[in-house]
Order: sequence, then C-alpha cells, then structure tokens
Amino acid sequence: MSRTCIEGKNILITGGAKNLGGLISRDLAERGAKGVAIHHHGDNSRNDAEATAKAVEAAGAKAAILKGDLTTDAANAKLFEDAKAGLGSIDIAINTVGQVLRKPIAETSEEEFDQMSAVNNKSAYFFIKQAGKHLEDEGALLTIVTSLLGAFAPGYSTYGGGKAPVEHYTRAAAKEFGERGISVNAIGPGPMDTPFFYGQENDDTIAFHKMMTALSDYSTKGLTDIEDIAPWVRFIVTEGWWMTGQTILINGGYTTK
Repeated sequence: MSRTCIEGKNILITGGAKNLGGLISRDLAERGAKGVAIHHHGDNSRNDAEATAKAVEAAGAKAAILKGDLTTDAANAKLFEDAKAGLGSIDIAINTVGQVLRKPIAETSEEEFDQMSAVNNKSAYFFIKQAGKHLEDEGALLTIVTSLLGAFAPGYSTYGGGKAPVEHYTRAAAKEFGERGISVNAIGPGPMDTPFFYGQENDDTIAFHKMMTALSDYSTKGLTDIEDIAPWVRFIVTEGWWMTGQTILINGGYTTK
C-alpha cells in the first residue's frame, strides 16, 4: 500500500459529521479512500452524520457512523474497536473534536474549566493513546488544534489553554510511534467560517477576529475558509508522511497585534 495516496486506506475522523470534519470526510472519500468511519457526538448531529455518510458512499467509499462522548479512555478504545469492526482496519486517524468557550478568566467557573479540559485536552490525549495501539503500521495520526497556540486573543483561556498540551502530546507520540512508521502531526487553523466559531461570538468579536487576520480580504467572509484546510490535511497524512511531531499553523496571517 502506497504511503503517498489516500486510495485504499481506511480513515477514522472524530467530529467527522459536519463543519471541517465533514468536509475532510467527503474530501478523502472523493480522493479514493476505501472507508471512512464518521464519528459524531450525539443525537443532534445524527442527521449531519447520515448526510456525510451518504456523500462518502456516493464517492465510492464505505461509511461507518460512530457515536459517543470521547472524554474517557474507555470511550476512545471503543471508538477504535468499533471503527475497525466497521471497516476492517484503520490506517489514518484524524481528531477534529473541540469545544469553544469565550469567557474572561475572572468569570470562568470550575465546572466550565473542567468541561473544556475534558473535551479539548483529555479526549485528545486518549485519542492519541488509542491511535497508537490500533493504527496500522506506517499509518498517520493528525489532530486539529488552534492557531491560538501561536497567536492569542482575550477570552479564550480555556480553549487555547486546553489545546496547548496537545502540541506536546503530538511531539511525544511522534517519538513513541515512529518506530512503527506512524507520523503524528497537528494543524492549527485560524478562526474558521463555520457554526463552530460563530456560536461564541457577537458582531464586535467577529469584526475583531477579521481585523486580526492579515489576509482577511482574500477569504470568503474574512475568516479561515475550511476549503483551504482540507488540502493540508490530505497532504500531511499522505505526501507529508515524513513530517512528524509538527504543529502547522494555518491562520491566514492571524496576528497578535
């Protein structure tokens, strides 16, 4: 099996039902993936998962729909076992799961902190752990993080802070999984033009993020277009397999000014 193409590979994508995850699911199916396991969180995203699965199958790939909260090690272990049961094996694992909270530190409750840490940090760690146990040799592991690892903005302490450790997990896993030929990387997009971003924002904060983005005028709505992220995902898990332990920020010139 060639390491430099998607054709013939089985792929697991968390959050793969909609937004960037849904686009990645469809894109890789259209590029010749053998199968795509599409994870979604709950009943409110079931319709999205089914629509994405239909598009994946229309592109000629097998689709498997998986559901679950991934904030425990056991849940991530089950996710990989179910994905393998549905597809036969997993060659590429992509984690797009995340949750945004925009709130000043002084107003953030302990409960909110724990929830954000569980979704953005703990779930990523145990996804990486289980990927290391279940991926085929010479596979690829990729996590979607955030450009806030390189830039920063007020109100995102628990989001950016929760994603920050994943950069270290990526480097550590690259060393530990490398002997099996598994590449481990992360991509940090800027604020993306999807409902994932807009749910926490108002007109003023949206304008702020557009102002912070140097190449805002060259995108559809002044934010990161997810269509520009999918080719990087495809490159890193195939042609860029020799890259490992890297966090690539793709932010449209998002700055700290």
